[in-house]
Amino acid sequence: MNSHVLVRPQAQGPRPKTISQPALRTRLGLGPWALGLAVLFTAGCRQDMHDAPRYDPLEASPVLMKGASAQPLVEGTVARGHLNEDELLNTGKTGDQMAAVFPFAITRADLDRGQQRFNIYCSPCHGKTGEGNGMVVQRGYKQAANYHIDRLRAMPVGYFFDVISNGFGAMPDYRAQIPVDDRWRIVAYVRALQLSHNGTTADVPAAELERLKSGAPAPAPAPAAAHGGSGSGGSR
Repeated sequence: MNSHVLVRPQAQGPRPKTISQPALRTRLGLGPWALGLAVLFTAGCRQDMHDAPRYDPLEASPVLMKGASAQPLVEGTVARGHLNEDELLNTGKTGDQMAAVFPFAITRADLDRGQQRFNIYCSPCHGKTGEGNGMVVQRGYKQAANYHIDRLRAMPVGYFFDVISNGFGAMPDYRAQIPVDDRWRIVAYVRALQLSHNGTTADVPAAELERLKSGAPAPAPAPAAAHGGSGSGGSR
């Protein structure tokens, strides 16, 4: 029996024309000069990214005084928001003594705001009642101060403001996290905690006592007003 080889027939029709690369560049109007120009522009942009018109930290300068790009502040310059003219408000002191008074009248709204800020920043260590048994302490952190010991009950309000602002012992400062006004509101709330720890029903206003006995909910807190401290604010 003869074997047959089947061959697939070739497709009929003209073969497509091919265009050489030089002819393609000519047809598209791309000569050697165009390629060189593209490379030049690309290199220029890349160099601008490398050589930005700025100084790196501590970089030398051929035109500024003493050959340094980092220049000292002009004498008398005060950064915006850091004038701090009110000594009591911004330091918690009058002269060299810790202040025994608040720099502004404390309202119910200020106490509500102080409680909110206290619960955020202070209660993790000091506990919500100020007894130094916050959750962080329960997890092994160093024992926090108990606000209800005699020594701290006798401390002026400026002392608490100073500790919040500058830290004390293992406690870090909170001046960057808490605006000046809110620090005072926290101090006011700490005072309220100290009073409540040893308070009696005789210390409660009659109307408030009736509300407590009836089980009525407390009124919604009102927003605290700003009092002019740097970085102050009552709506954060």
